[in-house]
Amino acid sequence: MADFDLGAVFIPALHKPAELLAIAKHRRSLLYLIETSPVTIVVGQTGSGKSTQIPQFLERAGWCANGKIIGITQPRRVAATTVAVRVAEEFGCEVGKEVGYSIRFEDATSETTRIKFLTDGLLIREALVDPLLSRYSVIMVDEAHERSISSDILLGLLKKIRKKRPDLRIIVSSATLQAEEFRDFFSEPKEETANDKEDVNNASIVSLEGRTYPIDILYLDSAAEDYLEKAVSTVIDIHANEPKGDILVFLTGREEIEQAVQAISERSAQLPPGSQAILPLPLYAGLPTDQQMYVFEEAPENFRKVIFSTNISEASVTIDGIVYVVDSGFVKLRAYDPKTGIESLTATPVSKASAAQRAGRAGRTRPGKCFRLYTEEAYQSLPDANIPEIQRSNLAPFVLQLKALGIDNVLRFDFLTPPPAELMIRALELLYSLGALDEYAKLTKPLGQRMAELAVEPMMAKTLLSAPSFGCLSEILTIAAMTSLGGNIWIQHEGEKKKTESAKRKFAAEEGDHLTLLNVYQAFVTKGRKESRFCHENLLNFKLMARAVSIRAQLKRYLERFGLNVDESLAAHTTSTANNKAEQIQRCLTAGYFAHAARMQPDGTFRNVSGTTVLHAHPSSIMFNRKADWVMFHEVMETGNKTFIRDITRIEKSWLLEYAPEFYKTS
Repeated sequence: MADFDLGAVFIPALHKPAELLAIAKHRRSLLYLIETSPVTIVVGQTGSGKSTQIPQFLERAGWCANGKIIGITQPRRVAATTVAVRVAEEFGCEVGKEVGYSIRFEDATSETTRIKFLTDGLLIREALVDPLLSRYSVIMVDEAHERSISSDILLGLLKKIRKKRPDLRIIVSSATLQAEEFRDFFSEPKEETANDKEDVNNASIVSLEGRTYPIDILYLDSAAEDYLEKAVSTVIDIHANEPKGDILVFLTGREEIEQAVQAISERSAQLPPGSQAILPLPLYAGLPTDQQMYVFEEAPENFRKVIFSTNISEASVTIDGIVYVVDSGFVKLRAYDPKTGIESLTATPVSKASAAQRAGRAGRTRPGKCFRLYTEEAYQSLPDANIPEIQRSNLAPFVLQLKALGIDNVLRFDFLTPPPAELMIRALELLYSLGALDEYAKLTKPLGQRMAELAVEPMMAKTLLSAPSFGCLSEILTIAAMTSLGGNIWIQHEGEKKKTESAKRKFAAEEGDHLTLLNVYQAFVTKGRKESRFCHENLLNFKLMARAVSIRAQLKRYLERFGLNVDESLAAHTTSTANNKAEQIQRCLTAGYFAHAARMQPDGTFRNVSGTTVLHAHPSSIMFNRKADWVMFHEVMETGNKTFIRDITRIEKSWLLEYAPEFYKTS
């Protein structure tokens, strides 16, 4: 294709011409920098078009010659899919042809793909197979300022790869002014023999000023008792008193978002007849891709869109037409406690950098307003930036991947910000007790290697790889797929809690949630795929169930590559074999999740093994209000002042000692 002049041909077809001119006029200087400098750091406001336009500039400039591809990584799956859809539309192809994306358990790329969007984590996985990422001519790490653990590790890997592949071009795109930090990271000290001790600068910084309109920032006079309630009432006030324009509301997670969407639906029903109506829409990571797409569509005539979102739309995703932003002032952050081994998601006040990003969403197309649901004094006391994820996360999955990439001395790995020693030690201990590392902290073969290759976290990988010896591989495959969905398979309509509960009871297994999920899946594949009303009658989410089938098939392919055959005979079991099978599954889960064990207390709560943390069964669990001595759980979440455990299964204390003697000693 000829190198068209961007100003003439390309811009009119876009949805928002004026804004993209900001990056269009930088095209030549950008391409020159990328050509001449190994690392280019692009600083630009979210919405300046860097994620969508730079890959297209590069493709036109010939960076895809000789079958090479341009890779753009995103910290979130939602961003990887939505940006790919947008770029494919501008490029004039179907997603998966010249422009595609790849996220965990979903690959929309082909032989013809030249521009590929993917999550940071997935590119790290590609390096397991191709350590020098030799298919890529350019790799752009987008939204690097978010400092997700995968993008931090990816930057360290790219710095290593560059030494062996001087032809590779690296672009680091960041919305805030952390550019200096990235530049220093990529510059290398000169040889000591040289007279001047200057560092060799491999990185150039380029700034694209995004065109933004003025934004009025409004604070509360006094702190809100309940920010969720305040957010809903603020939306209703804006709708009643402010001119046209869509509203973006930042909340912390799916449960809050669903409550808010419900509350707005109820209140908008009371609006005076004939007035403009409100269309509330959710946006969070677990939402199926097709539902995420609704937020980008224009609102129907006489409707105002109100999008309730997590911090996904703070940086990764640009939604046109937003004029008003309502900022709850909170974000859910991962916090891992190495002492208890519990990783929780906790609502934490945002940083000043995040608050600025959120407000900036209001001024993209015309002057806007940002309503902060906190006082100005509270704003002044916020931290400047969030603590990088690598300093507050369970590092076991990442240590396992680094070891599999041949980086044995993980402590010496070049991290942008080194993680605390305590977190590293804990990760090594856990991987050792799972059998992924030997006593010299070397990756074990084949177990450790295979665990690193499976696209699930280490405890589940160990569970899957132990399943053949327990004779329940087919069942554990199903459980692994069902727990990887990231969404709720049960559909609950407002006021129909009892109906959902009784639908669940039909499938309930007394052993707990994992076997209940297994029952649901088996019923779905035998009846649900053939009878369209099966999901409807049982209040099951058909799309998520279909996704579980596809995830299971992918995990099965991995296992078959390792030479593990899956016996799929779903023959009718007699009661005695069924009971035996259930116990094998419980034992197998214990072999992988022994670190997530808890004991029930007389008052019905649970405590972790060291007795330091009080845990509550989540109301969605089959084990809620049921008796059990010992249990294992899949995940922990903190809500308000309670710590909940989800996906719970009964186990025996003796199994913990049997399958994790290094981890548990009886005193």
